[in-house]
Amino acid sequence: MTTIDFTPLFRSAIGFDRLASALESAYRSESGGYPPYNIEDTGNDRYRISMAVGGFAEKELEVQVKENVLRVSGAHKDETKEKERRFLYRGIATRNFERQFHLADYVKVVDARLEDGLLHIDLAREIPEAMKPRKIEIRTTGGSLLEGRVDKAA
Repeated sequence: MTTIDFTPLFRSAIGFDRLASALESAYRSESGGYPPYNIEDTGNDRYRISMAVGGFAEKELEVQVKENVLRVSGAHKDETKEKERRFLYRGIATRNFERQFHLADYVKVVDARLEDGLLHIDLAREIPEAMKPRKIEIRTTGGSLLEGRVDKAA
């Protein structure tokens, strides 16, 4: 297995250690392509993950967020019916899965729905007001503010 060295990143960027660990984790954890998925940019700080989960019922799917990690899993509950069936050819995957997505700060899951064999998970970045950029007024160093205070006191 190849190891990625993020030392050059740490020399020029401060506070991005979580980014480096997320990249390394993503590099290690990408397990094949099942189930296939898309990630869309649907507009102003809005995103959608669409996963092809044909064959899974709504009750067999789980979407969970913990500490900025979105975990989507699917597990067939009733496998006894599958064992009773005899297939001549089996090309439709019915295996269980778990897929994780690392979310950036302030990205929240706003909706999850199952539609036509696709699981759609809608996300939105909601930056708190205190974190948004604000304009700082620049004052001059002339005596105008001090003079104004003297006039009011007199």
